[in-house]
Amino acid sequence: MYKIKLLLLALFSMAVLSVKAYGPAQSYYVLKVYHYKTSDQEAALDQYFKNSYKPALKRAGALQVGVFKAVEQDTNKRFYVLITFAGKSKADGFETKVTKDEQYLNDAKDFLDASYDHAPYNRIETILLQAFKTSPVPGVPQLSANKPDRIYELRSYESPTEKYYINKVHMFNEGGETVLFNRLKFNAVFYGDVIVGSHMPNLMYMTAFESKADRDQHWATFSADPEWKSLSGKPEYQHNVSKADIIFLHPTEYSDF
Repeated sequence: MYKIKLLLLALFSMAVLSVKAYGPAQSYYVLKVYHYKTSDQEAALDQYFKNSYKPALKRAGALQVGVFKAVEQDTNKRFYVLITFAGKSKADGFETKVTKDEQYLNDAKDFLDASYDHAPYNRIETILLQAFKTSPVPGVPQLSANKPDRIYELRSYESPTEKYYINKVHMFNEGGETVLFNRLKFNAVFYGDVIVGSHMPNLMYMTAFESKADRDQHWATFSADPEWKSLSGKPEYQHNVSKADIIFLHPTEYSDF
């Protein structure tokens, strides 16, 4: 019995040391993009997210739920819903939990029962991401501006091959790119490897600013920073991004971010 206790104590000590050495487990993120066209659809989605979907996601184990609208409203308008989980086990099966939630089914009845010719959206995209090891948990931006005035910037970096993609992720982690963003106070919400998506291989990350002018000033400082010039000029990090998509967003009043 004494030996068993010693063994359990040793295993516990190893676990504690592991957590101290490597930090918290990497979060998983689900990013859902809702495409719509009309003001009626926009209103229906807004109410659905606020009053039905977000509360149900929290009951299903989500830590935070961010809801954003695209700033540039073209003919294909979009809502972005960022759902965060404390690890893969928490993310697995969350949609099934939501669809079995009696309160959700009641709260969202009108939305869920919409007719084919009055659908509340046109299409949904779903992207699954795992947090970078250097930024294992999401960040809640410390901003003073009113939410409608803030600018959130969602970026997607595609790479020409999987090998180049691994190289770009290395540039963020071991290369120190995330450290540079932190030093320059970019208010990062998340950095993540795309595990499931339509533009792979790619990574995505989101940063937040008080305003568009604040965003532009941050990027001007970043571009001129000696550390960035040194990092981006290294031969081993060349040609690892073949396409970059930049999307500007406003958070809704009920967004957790």
